[in-house]
Amino acid sequence: MKIDRASARTYARWFQALADPTRLVICNLLADEGRPMTVGEIVEAVGIGQSTVSHHLKLLAEVGFVRVTPHGTSRLHRFNPRCLEAFPTAAELVMGRLPRTQGARCVPEGRAGQPPRPELAG
Repeated sequence: MKIDRASARTYARWFQALADPTRLVICNLLADEGRPMTVGEIVEAVGIGQSTVSHHLKLLAEVGFVRVTPHGTSRLHRFNPRCLEAFPTAAELVMGRLPRTQGARCVPEGRAGQPPRPELAG
């Protein structure tokens, strides 16, 4: 077995986060824009209600695909570019195409109760 249970749980959360078309559209928008965006800007761009967009952003932030930064009374959301490095590696590792030593690993954010983030350890 090339991956341990903890890594398998983390990768499953990543895949689950991307298993929703709306979350894929939001990730694509944020990655394509290449800049932090407010919820209002995202709502306008994707044509989905604010509460739905906020829900999806929360889930994407929990697994680390989206970074959130407070900005005055609002919050800015941006795509985590480290995902572009870690996610394909995770997929290849899960499918048995890479040895375990080359797999993407998660680096915790350092706050209690926070889930691991999709980043390459190093």
